[in-house]
Amino acid sequence: MKRLAYEKLLSWKESNNRKPLLLQGARQVGKTYLLKEFGRNEYKQTVYLNFEEDKSLDLFFKQNLNPSDLINSIELYKGISIEPEETLIILDEIQDSENALTSLKYFNEKCPQYNIIAAGSLLGVVLLSEASFPVGQVNLLDLFPFTFLEFLEALEHHNYVSLINSLKSNTKILLPFHEKLVELLKLYYIIGGMPEAIDIYRKSGQLNDVRNRQLEILKTYTYDFAKHAKAIDIPRLNLVWESIPKYLGSENKKFIFSKLKKGARGRDYEYSLSWLKAAGLIYFSHNVNSPKYPLKHYTQNGFKVYYHDTGLLAAASNLPPKIILEGSRLFVEFNGALVENYAAQELKANHLNDLYYWTNYQGKAEVDFLFEKYPSIYPLEIKAGVNLKSKSLQSYNEKFKPGLLIRSSLQNLKKDAKSLNIPLYALSTIDKLI
Repeated sequence: MKRLAYEKLLSWKESNNRKPLLLQGARQVGKTYLLKEFGRNEYKQTVYLNFEEDKSLDLFFKQNLNPSDLINSIELYKGISIEPEETLIILDEIQDSENALTSLKYFNEKCPQYNIIAAGSLLGVVLLSEASFPVGQVNLLDLFPFTFLEFLEALEHHNYVSLINSLKSNTKILLPFHEKLVELLKLYYIIGGMPEAIDIYRKSGQLNDVRNRQLEILKTYTYDFAKHAKAIDIPRLNLVWESIPKYLGSENKKFIFSKLKKGARGRDYEYSLSWLKAAGLIYFSHNVNSPKYPLKHYTQNGFKVYYHDTGLLAAASNLPPKIILEGSRLFVEFNGALVENYAAQELKANHLNDLYYWTNYQGKAEVDFLFEKYPSIYPLEIKAGVNLKSKSLQSYNEKFKPGLLIRSSLQNLKKDAKSLNIPLYALSTIDKLI
């Protein structure tokens, strides 16, 4: 299945400033498949080493970090000859070998001719424990769950991908195409972007089969808690992880420590949130009340937490797959939690390193997201249905007078004097449309 990250891998391969690449992403977002496919298509041969499956690999890196000696050991172990520019070396689950992670520094300094990509599902978690990291010696790339456009590609709706990518702010999508894209968006809310969930739907067309796999994936995440977290942190991780759907279903969706359980304090649960973020399982959106550039310098107390995949959120929330047949109910169920989570997922994967939202000092007005594009900051309101009225957006406009007000909803593309409505299914094009 085609991934947008594939083009970034090609750019890395051809770069004159190429360093060993570190591919990060949550478990089961498709890192291994993508790298093996890349090696198969773009190199004469691929050497695949998985430190989680083969514990003996770590011994090579414990004894010697000299790149030439390591290459000789790998050649002997695998029974192959490694040609520097013709062989892709994949070091998978590298978080299981701190020495292998450190070796990337020496490959960059002494043997940059070797094409090396390291991947790790829980690498961020390992780094939380102050493991050695080759700062400045690696290129970095994040892999997210399938975006909506990648989802369309996987279902072979290539023409719709081209249609969305060709949008201009002064055009509309023909009504039959618009309605079909809305239907596909509903489907994406339930299936989400996990590769196995999409593949199951492609093969069986049964949403119940998809849901069963999603529930299995959610279980594997809790197994990771038990395997990789400290014993004292496991109950807290489970509590925080299982509470996120409840917060997203609330009116303001703000994460509040005291509501986790009676007597809960922030300092007891901050590490759990950091762990989940490091594992790629959640995204933060930080509150600002003064939308100035750069936003990260104007954050205040208060944040929201989103799942990294909307389909998994639907599964964790016990929303039945058949809800897709119940008209617009899907879009407003759970106080629009699926819709807002979808927007966070699209923005994170396509455009923004960090997410922010705005509230006024009284907390009576809130804009769902702020889209930062130097030197401007645009308010972005997410609407679950077709009603575009927003008192909060109007309040923001009166106070800050931005050059453009942006909404994303189920309505077709529409541009007025100062307002732009982007269909939710085309949210990935926001950067181009503004």
